[in-house]
Amino acid sequence: RYGDMRKEIGFKIRDMWYNLGPHKIKFIPAMVGPILEVTLVPEPELRKATIPIFFDMMQCEFNFSGNRNFHMVGFFSPSSPGCPCSLLEHCRKHKYLAAPGEVFALLVSSLLDNLLDYRTIMHDESKENRMSCTVNLL
Repeated sequence: RYGDMRKEIGFKIRDMWYNLGPHKIKFIPAMVGPILEVTLVPEPELRKATIPIFFDMMQCEFNFSGNRNFHMVGFFSPSSPGCPCSLLEHCRKHKYLAAPGEVFALLVSSLLDNLLDYRTIMHDESKENRMSCTVNLL
């Protein structure tokens, strides 16, 4: 009836996130999983709307946690390599997060690729392919 509303909702989520201001840090641990689920939807515009949220979460934790790490952010999707909206590109442009953010984004990107391969291959009839994919993911 209303068409595919995922993209619009993704942009609304992004706008609401940025309106949280200094309260964002309180929502980081709880919001990583749900935002990750949104990012895994195979819709490029939706990813474009949600990837900056993860970068902002990284900045918040890095600047306000006192530890200068990413333990609260945990596992998330850095988008496809080479995409100007990717987490990696955001990190590379940042003065303080360039080095640690790049290492983190590349690691998570590799893990996410393995996870997506696993999700795709689970319906494959070849046991060898499924086992190889499972080992890579582990």
